Amino acid sequence: MNYNILQKEVQLFIDKNLNSDLTKLILKGSPFSNISIQKLSNQLISKLKSQKKLPTWFHAKNIYYPAKISIEQTSSEVTALYKASLISGDTLIDITGGFGVDTFYFSKKIKQVIHTEINEELSKIVNYNYNQLKVKNIQTIATDGLDFLKKSNQYFDVIYIDPSRRSDVKGKVFLLKDCLPNVPENIDFLFNKSDIILIKNSPMLDITATLNELKFVKSIHIIAVNNEVKELLFLLEKNTKHIIKVNTVNLLKNKNQEFSFNLNETHNVTYNIPINFLYEPNAAILKSGGFNELTNAYTILKLHQHSHLYTSKKLVANFPGRVFKIIAVYPYNKKKLKKILTVLKANITTRNFPKSVAQIRAETKLKDGGDTYLFFTTNCNNELIVINCSKVL
Repeated sequence: MNYNILQKEVQLFIDKNLNSDLTKLILKGSPFSNISIQKLSNQLISKLKSQKKLPTWFHAKNIYYPAKISIEQTSSEVTALYKASLISGDTLIDITGGFGVDTFYFSKKIKQVIHTEINEELSKIVNYNYNQLKVKNIQTIATDGLDFLKKSNQYFDVIYIDPSRRSDVKGKVFLLKDCLPNVPENIDFLFNKSDIILIKNSPMLDITATLNELKFVKSIHIIAVNNEVKELLFLLEKNTKHIIKVNTVNLLKNKNQEFSFNLNETHNVTYNIPINFLYEPNAAILKSGGFNELTNAYTILKLHQHSHLYTSKKLVANFPGRVFKIIAVYPYNKKKLKKILTVLKANITTRNFPKSVAQIRAETKLKDGGDTYLFFTTNCNNELIVINCSKVL
């Protein structure tokens, strides 16, 4: 840590230049002889990235920011708050501490919390910031969290793990065993240290594959923020024999959309052509695979087995997703569609359709935007259709 960054004039400079052209600032060089322009620009970038993601840190005085990758990889405050609602007890250890946002929110629910971080510099930064935030019940230790557990005699109420992808693993899709620490390889040892394990995963992880790697999974939580899936959580409880519950939540500005179901329960599904209203589940539900469960929870009918769009005669309240009033339904015909559609702009979505949005825009010459919503999909008769809608919710 370069403590000169915390001097009053440096902090004023950072605040004044948060929205300045960074390239021009870098070319000018650092106005402070004891701080390099690289260190200074990192503080600017990381603080700016924290403005919406970490408002508690952003608005606190004299916060020291780590490398921007630590800010990019950390949980947001809204997802950290949700995670904290899932646990209870007196002791918790976070064996992959990072910038410590999750640990900070766990400390509001747990009496004694340990934050371990293998990066010594980052651990120092986190400890300093906790003092600035007046947190008294978190102990920060610069060490490998798994090694610390192996040497410790303490039994914890909760172990929290946020595995990171190994640098030698290529491609976007990966398994939990491809992360560090390797949770599947150490699962039995971890259950010797706690009855409860909470694991945060990337939304890229395949849920079924992850379940096959773990044991004693009690619940799965899929967290979306503004309809973008951010995290998958697996809550494990030693020797649990419960049916696994899947909880989806879409955290919005003014409300949360929540939908839960039991994994592997079978439901009868009724299919129908579009009627009066169209329903599109939010991103968390789409990730969960709980498509048939929606028809059981709400009075809606599915358009097609693979379309994941729904319809109803009467408007269904509190649906966890977007709701539209159907104006018209057309058979998909490239030539006729140009004549039917009189608008210049439209919001286009494809579900179970052989062409991409880009291809459709090229065909129709429709620009993005406006109040018209077009869904290109397949109906229950395996016919390609276009549903013209206006947005209700």
